[in-house]
Amino acid sequence: MDELSYLEEKCKTIRRHIIRMIGDAGGGHPGGSLSAVEIVTSLYFKVMRIDPQNPNWPERDRFIMSKGHASALLYAALAERGFFPIEDLATFRRPWGKLAGHPDMHKVAGVEMTTGSLGQGLSVANGMAIAAKYDGHNYRIYVLLGDGEIQEGQVWEAAMTAAHYKLDNITAFIDRNGLQIDGSTETVMRLEPLTDKWRSFGWHVIEIDGHNISAILNAVTEAQQVKGKPTVIIAKTIKGKGVSFMEGQVEWHGKAPTGELYTKAKMELGCE
Repeated sequence: MDELSYLEEKCKTIRRHIIRMIGDAGGGHPGGSLSAVEIVTSLYFKVMRIDPQNPNWPERDRFIMSKGHASALLYAALAERGFFPIEDLATFRRPWGKLAGHPDMHKVAGVEMTTGSLGQGLSVANGMAIAAKYDGHNYRIYVLLGDGEIQEGQVWEAAMTAAHYKLDNITAFIDRNGLQIDGSTETVMRLEPLTDKWRSFGWHVIEIDGHNISAILNAVTEAQQVKGKPTVIIAKTIKGKGVSFMEGQVEWHGKAPTGELYTKAKMELGCE
């Protein structure tokens, strides 16, 4: 199996985990988890230098799931990558389990930052990036932001900071699925012209199809070659990608499929 086929198959596996976790738990955020599968899969299974057997390795690359409600996606990737047993995914959102609705860095191996209060991930990435430069480390920090999330003012303060300090070891992804909990991002709080805004803040900007793995990998390679400024990759995605009745539907932002719809989702994704 070639590399691209391997990553595509891994995406299918991770989507199955997401649906099972959320469906069995009766709660979670399927829409924004499914929309970013290709991004997170590409990072964990191709791009990032990480060691699941040594999760605190000082030279590891860091990933921050700033949109912490998409925890099901992060947990699925971590389990598949070997940070903890895949069987543990069945404890998602259970009171006795470690896999809470939002990721906790003190409980789950491989989680770099406790997130869930939106808007904070890029600020944390700035701290990590500055520390790396001071300490002489060459690790990179990757951040996944929701497009609704970037309506938060702290994101833009962090964007200014990253550009000011020339943090070229940061690559941010924006999961640009166009929907947030209350509806369209352009109705709730208009983001466009998004590309021009990030450029005006001093960032190198790349726009891609967020479901195209080759485009994701090429964008990351480009970002790694940029010097003197951080890079943001605006990834056009589809909320609920992979499940027909969820795709592009805002009501699946934070609702678990039940009954016949849960069965249909599992069938479409090839769950056993």
